[in-house]
Amino acid sequence: MLQRFSTMIINLKQLFNITGERKNIDYNITPDELSDVNGLSFASPVHIKGEICNRAGIVTLEFSADFTLHITCDRCLKELDRNFSYCFCHTVVSSLDKEDNDEYIVAEKESIDLNDIAIMDLILEMPSKQLCKDDCKGLCMNCGCDLNESECNCLK
Repeated sequence: MLQRFSTMIINLKQLFNITGERKNIDYNITPDELSDVNGLSFASPVHIKGEICNRAGIVTLEFSADFTLHITCDRCLKELDRNFSYCFCHTVVSSLDKEDNDEYIVAEKESIDLNDIAIMDLILEMPSKQLCKDDCKGLCMNCGCDLNESECNCLK
């Protein structure tokens, strides 16, 4: 079931009707608004910046999302804040002939909820494993020593 987040409704009627029309996007989704996103702890707002434009009759949504997450490394259990930056691009249509087409965002009643789109994009883009660094050695299976900081005698 789709979770409901706070909304950022954008009306696209003018964009659908006027070729060359554009709308700039620049706002933040606060950590409080993101508290329902299971498994992610946002240490900063998600800054959304981009535009929606009609080029030759095709409405395109392009935006970047920049934010900081408070994560726990999956190998060594170290807690840290990590910055993320992603870019997304979608084609927006007013209706579809086929119901199950994931290539387009359908603007029901000529509007979209940018928060829902941005948060779902972020959830799908996040790595399945969070690491403090790419070459994290993790913890010793016997004594629990952090192998990034010292060597243990268990393996010798």
